[in-house]
Amino acid sequence: MTDRQVLIAGAGPTGLVLAIWLTKLGVPVRIVDKLPAASSTSRALAVHARTLELYSQVGLTEAVLEKGHKTPGVRLWVSGQEKASISFDTVGQGLTPYPFLHIYPQDEHERLLIARLEALGVRVERGVEVLGFAETVEGLTVRLKGPDGVETTAAAAYLAGCDGARSAVRHGMGVGYPGGTYRQLFYVADVEAKGPPMNGDLNLDLEAADFLAIFPLDEGRRARLIGTVREDEGLDLDKLKFDDVSDRAIRDLKVEVTKVNWFSTYHVHHRVTERFRGGRAFLLGDAAHIHSPAGGQGMNTGIGDAINLAWKLAAVLAGRAPEALLDSYEAERRAFAVRLVRSTDQGFRLATAEGPVADLVRTRLVPLVLPAAAKVDDWREFAFRTVSQITLNYRHQPISAGRAGEVHGGDRLPWIAPSPENGGRDNFAPLARMVWQVHVYGEASPALTAWCAERGLPLEVFAWSPACATRGLKAGAAYLLRPDTYVALADPSGSPKALEAYFARVGIRP
Repeated sequence: MTDRQVLIAGAGPTGLVLAIWLTKLGVPVRIVDKLPAASSTSRALAVHARTLELYSQVGLTEAVLEKGHKTPGVRLWVSGQEKASISFDTVGQGLTPYPFLHIYPQDEHERLLIARLEALGVRVERGVEVLGFAETVEGLTVRLKGPDGVETTAAAAYLAGCDGARSAVRHGMGVGYPGGTYRQLFYVADVEAKGPPMNGDLNLDLEAADFLAIFPLDEGRRARLIGTVREDEGLDLDKLKFDDVSDRAIRDLKVEVTKVNWFSTYHVHHRVTERFRGGRAFLLGDAAHIHSPAGGQGMNTGIGDAINLAWKLAAVLAGRAPEALLDSYEAERRAFAVRLVRSTDQGFRLATAEGPVADLVRTRLVPLVLPAAAKVDDWREFAFRTVSQITLNYRHQPISAGRAGEVHGGDRLPWIAPSPENGGRDNFAPLARMVWQVHVYGEASPALTAWCAERGLPLEVFAWSPACATRGLKAGAAYLLRPDTYVALADPSGSPKALEAYFARVGIRP
């Protein structure tokens, strides 16, 4: 089986999702992690709408929603006063089945993913470290060191580096990791507390000297605090405890911490590796890109990397696509990572900048501008689309083509909520199958129907409704969906000739 096996280094959310998707697609996997046990603490918290949409492919969405905390909105505070609030429910209504921010700590998230992977018959091999690898005629030979210190070799068709910012796989590929590290030291504390901000929303406090984010973990009891450490207070940063950090923001917000479950400090980096692929080795998640916590994008982006790569590896290993398809992983995901690091860097610098001008912008200008912007429908929708990652697209990439209505090849398929006009059907329901499929909104031509039937390509026809027009779809057009639910081809004519030409060009047999 090693001629088809994918070896995954790193059992965080990125590596676990990759292992689950590949296993569901029939690809044998081996997943190793150098840590002796899964982490019991974490910084990543947000599970965004796009991740929840994709999780429905493997039946994870409901489990995540049951275990986490649905966060209906965000509130902005300055000097102990609430200055602005935005409701996610209102902003995201009609855009996605999940119009909210979902808080689910990474350590708990990992335990769920591990359990699901074990139910599929795959266990994480703990205490196993990647030392190096070399390509052979048939695949890869990977050097491993086990928990007993003994070195062994393993054969694999491909190697996926999901092994974090200090990735051994990236080191073995010999690629750079340009970027930098922010000067500020941050802390994260898992606490039980009470007070006005323990309201179930995400609460952000922008002070002249401090930054504090309060992420709710339940309805008003547990929260995760993320804030800055003031380095001008003569603290021993190597032995820092929660009692040592500046409590000005906490005190102004009248947050009374009754118990500290755990506390740690960290520096924030912003980097994107030069290459995401080197022959048969790939980089995903923090091994490929790392950025500020602004917007809670990190874990979701790594999960997106995994799902993008999984179906492509499966297609190539099954002989249904050329090796060149794998180049599209880097083209699509690196372009997004570069944009993401740039945008989160701008927001992060605004929230944490120091000096009188920065203080004025953060504590006076932002509280004035944000409430006004929040009243503008287009701005609210843009903000939600961006943070939730539903606006992420692969337009102008090698395997994206066409345009029908306002939907381009490479776009996420717009969600059409069930309604009487469309017979109560949810157009996302068929996407649970990780297969190529064609969607038509309106009427499909007999030629297209026959062509899809001859090739065993699922054809889903939905009644036309006003919502279809609102979301930019074109009546009678053919939308070819990839196994990861993105539009591969948008053809306004709805003709099978366009689909035939597309598959011939990219060399894929669905």
